Amino acid sequence: MIDPNHPFYQPLWRRVLIPAVCAAWAIFELVAGEPLWAVIVGATGAYATYKLFIEKRKPPVEKPADDSQD
Repeated sequence: MIDPNHPFYQPLWRRVLIPAVCAAWAIFELVAGEPLWAVIVGATGAYATYKLFIEKRKPPVEKPADDSQD
């Protein structure tokens, strides 16, 4: 569901903000007395953290130089 190689996730601030918002939302749900939603949102945040920071990204593909120009 999250492709860490997508250009949208290139900036570090976006990769940090997504799990941080999920963690804040999970805490809010706990305070509001909704433990089921806190677990769901917390699991989403954990998944996002894994995909964006722990899972290895593919190195950028090098395009071959075009030497066919005359």
